Amino acid sequence: MTGEGLIFDIKRFAIHDGPGIRTTVFMKGCPLRCWWCHNPEGIRPVCEPMYFEYKCIECGTCAGVCPTGAIVPEKGAPYLDREKCTGCGVCSEACPTGALKLAGRTITVEELLQELERDVLFYDNSGGGVTFSGGEPLMQHRFLVEALRECKRRDLSTALDTSGYAAGDVFAAVLDYVDVFLFDLKLADDGEHRKYTGVSNVPIRNNLRMLADTGRGGDVILRLPVVPGITDTEKNIEGFLEFVVSLKGIRRVDLLPFHDVSEKYCRLGREYKMPACGAPAPERLRYIKECFERAGFSVKI
Repeated sequence: MTGEGLIFDIKRFAIHDGPGIRTTVFMKGCPLRCWWCHNPEGIRPVCEPMYFEYKCIECGTCAGVCPTGAIVPEKGAPYLDREKCTGCGVCSEACPTGALKLAGRTITVEELLQELERDVLFYDNSGGGVTFSGGEPLMQHRFLVEALRECKRRDLSTALDTSGYAAGDVFAAVLDYVDVFLFDLKLADDGEHRKYTGVSNVPIRNNLRMLADTGRGGDVILRLPVVPGITDTEKNIEGFLEFVVSLKGIRRVDLLPFHDVSEKYCRLGREYKMPACGAPAPERLRYIKECFERAGFSVKI
């Protein structure tokens, strides 16, 4: 095992990332720029600091150790120039309160498997396993394939939480090593998809159809983020259904209600595009659930 990847978290005892109790590996880097992204710390394929203002005691330690001069005390509180920041992590290591935390760390496949195997007992007792999420794991496809292969060599169940946005050969390379696909579909209309995610949905639809055509439809759980006024519209639900009912074997859908994560964007010094959006109404979620159930899908919110 020689591969090395960039991750930003490993979450243990996850119960919403596939069957059973799972360990979820969150990988860095994503080609999409979804307005409502719930893991913005996974978007950029580099290490980057997150600033937790409520933990800061304005001691100036971070500014004193920063090797690039990216941190400047401003009325006691640190100002972080992210253009100068190299993500070295010196500031987060020195911070006495954890007000600066580095999002991202490199890890080898061997190191990762050592961490994952600590939870084998929970996998065995619950029918769980390992889920690779992000970000978009397929952006680090060489590391992903190697890690998945090693999981299967150790008889660990695997799941891939993916947007499906990747070249066809890249997507095909993981098929033999993934037991369950948590496949996100966001917007049926390509123009709307480009507007709200920054990319076309054509590669996504092609990869999902390829997955179904290879007889793996029963291993797919479709995931629809329910974002009020964007993905929950009649037009989008109808377009979504029109596409997925034609796919062989796919009959499971998870609805993922939008929730506010503006605080994460603030910690990363980024613009949050969804400040006026609230959580979807319970009756709207029930309506969407019923639409899919009438079409023959098993639906979970």
